[in-house]
Amino acid sequence: MLLTATAVFAWLNHVYFGLPHTIGLMIMGLVSSLLLIAGELLVPDVHLYEDLTSIIRHIDFQHIVLDGMLAFLLFAGALHVDFSRLRNRAWSVGAMATIGVVISTAIVGTSLWLLAPLLGLPIPFIWALVFGVLISPTDPVAVLAILKTVKVPASLEIDMSGESLFNDGVAVVLFSVLLAAATGAGELAPLPVAEMLLTETLGGALIGLGAGYIAYRASRRIDDYVIEVLISIALAMGAFALASRVDASGPIAVVLAGLYLGNRGPMDALSEETQRYLFGHWTLVDQILNSILFLLIGLEVLVLRFDGGHVLLALGLIPVVVAARLLATSLPVLVLRRWQSFAPGSIAILTWGGLRGGISIALALSLPETPEKAMLLTATYCAVIFTIAVQGLTLKRVIRHYCGGSSEPSPEPRAG
Repeated sequence: MLLTATAVFAWLNHVYFGLPHTIGLMIMGLVSSLLLIAGELLVPDVHLYEDLTSIIRHIDFQHIVLDGMLAFLLFAGALHVDFSRLRNRAWSVGAMATIGVVISTAIVGTSLWLLAPLLGLPIPFIWALVFGVLISPTDPVAVLAILKTVKVPASLEIDMSGESLFNDGVAVVLFSVLLAAATGAGELAPLPVAEMLLTETLGGALIGLGAGYIAYRASRRIDDYVIEVLISIALAMGAFALASRVDASGPIAVVLAGLYLGNRGPMDALSEETQRYLFGHWTLVDQILNSILFLLIGLEVLVLRFDGGHVLLALGLIPVVVAARLLATSLPVLVLRRWQSFAPGSIAILTWGGLRGGISIALALSLPETPEKAMLLTATYCAVIFTIAVQGLTLKRVIRHYCGGSSEPSPEPRAG
């Protein structure tokens, strides 16, 4: 039913509405959900709402995103990234993916802690920081989907895509640390946090590079596109699973694995025929999973119950999230511009292009059943909807304003 709804909504959007594919699916799912809720209130005897809600409740959004789709989506995104360009932007990407996340977490968390009591919704500071970290990373799924529809300078494109691919791994580690401290299962101290972050990041990178090298060597010995596509699928799943098993960062492992195979493979391991099938396969996987994920985001409103006070707080936090993103991008850019060039309007485009998506919602849904969960989930959902629907739909105008020229997408980069 979900695949059928995705296909129907995708066709309707393409024929009648013309919105960007993934954003159109999310908006149509959201509008359909709101219409069903309104219909349930007006005509209680109709059980369509209850039937669809029951179906959505049986979908474990957190498990599907964090333990299922994420590995494939990150691998598909990393496979097409030019490593030489990424290496040249290493400092800017690394600063925004690490320091930027920390800055945003502190600003959003502190603002929530100060704002919530004004609305009669006091929240402990540590729980406010939990929200700050889960809403801070830009979602690679949302960002990469938007980058396929707009044309941006090469350096800025690498900054946006590279940051989105790496900052979720950093955010997931910080989220685990802050959640453990909030629930009393761990201690929040600078040294253990830094040690855990370094261990998971370095461990994930080593596993990803090692697995990517093995897949590359295996592909080099054969010339059979079916087996080589199977090897790439095993690489994505295996690197993610192994890293998760040994408490390393699964997202970082799968990104490095995709970067290695996508850049080294075409040199001397993947024939032209294999490249055509392999890259085509992962492009199709990326598009299908993106479509399903964005529709799910829109449909999730069917199972989320929003309190009026929570919604008001969430609306007040949206400008805070945008302002935090502004500072999180401005500081690295202003510091690094002495050594690295940045495209015109980089700060504005990076800020407005800082889309949140399924990862933030999945992390919010993974929170334990505490009094703070409903508030944080509402704030997360509202922020995600705003960044995708409002920022995503107006990003072309922002890019056109600062960069000029066409907003048509540039040809998709091919590794090697």
